Amino acid sequence: MKYVTGAALASLLTTSLAFADPVDDTLILNEETDMITRTAAPAHLSDTLDEVMSGWLFRGTETRAMQADDFDNPGMIFVEQAQDSWMIAEGTEGKSCSSCHNDMDSMAGVKATYPKWNEEAGEVRTLQMQMNNCRTERMGAEAWGYDKTPAINMEAALSAVSRGLPVNVAIDGPAQSAWELGKELYYTRTGQLELSCANCHEDSYGMMIRADHLSQGQINGFPVYRLKNTKLNGVHSRFKGCVRDTRAETYKPGSAEFVALELYVASRGNGLSVEGPSIRN
Repeated sequence: MKYVTGAALASLLTTSLAFADPVDDTLILNEETDMITRTAAPAHLSDTLDEVMSGWLFRGTETRAMQADDFDNPGMIFVEQAQDSWMIAEGTEGKSCSSCHNDMDSMAGVKATYPKWNEEAGEVRTLQMQMNNCRTERMGAEAWGYDKTPAINMEAALSAVSRGLPVNVAIDGPAQSAWELGKELYYTRTGQLELSCANCHEDSYGMMIRADHLSQGQINGFPVYRLKNTKLNGVHSRFKGCVRDTRAETYKPGSAEFVALELYVASRGNGLSVEGPSIRN
């Protein structure tokens, strides 16, 4: 049995704690695509976790069923909107996404590798950053706001064509310094409650708090349709919410800090299937 560690975490929780194992269930998408929802932890986590698990395993029966069928998944509405946008020419160059990439299916596997190092730019880029680079440099169009509706819809659509493929985020070479920053942020206690990401998602996953189930905080399912706010949510917006909940000053979506944190957290899920758009509470 796990126990919550630290007085700060205890002060955050206003109800009693209980332990509940993740369910023993299998996700088969649309009755045809087997999804990897639990697998051996990547080598860089060998000192802390034996196994990594999708947040899908920590959700209730109805929520899991909704994600298993695209007809029931409300996130697919936004995917369809992005599929329409894929074909629309914008900007001074009169190009659409399809002008360079043809059908969206040609992007299968791309989501699984992001964030990643971009050699030409000399930086780690998230998928939204790369999308905006295409818009401004190739299409002559305005950049989308980070985690705002057009961008998050398109990221969800690009995730959808990669569902079932394993997350494979590179953390070596020139990306390593950003990965190290992300790791530092993950383990640093912040805010009045002095909590880190690890306090909830590494030390205490499986605990029930306020009728919700703490997962490992894997992001292979992002963008996520949250039943709480009935819309797609980006990972940086989720980071922002978590930091805010520690009562700390937070970073902005798209900031260098959150890019580094996304790289690190994504790498913790290497080997899990891309699931987005997934459904969570």
